Amino acid sequence: MKEFKYVITDPVGIHARPAGLLVKEAKTFKSTVIVAKGEKEAKATALMKLMGMGIKQGDEVTIKVDGEDEEAAAAAMEKFFKENF
Repeated sequence: MKEFKYVITDPVGIHARPAGLLVKEAKTFKSTVIVAKGEKEAKATALMKLMGMGIKQGDEVTIKVDGEDEEAAAAAMEKFFKENF
């Protein structure tokens, strides 16, 4: 399993448009991608659960990637978060 932490810099946090793009990106990999904040976590492919986590600017999230293509998936997720959140 690969994981990394990221502090959300987007003033609106994780909201509809980039969350939708995150779901699309996560679905391109065979690995499972989990977004965690505190005790809450959701699969990156579950749009409503992601939005329901209430992740705001300044929140630190942990992204966990587990599966056969986890190296590529983790690198892509890290790049995605830096460009979109």
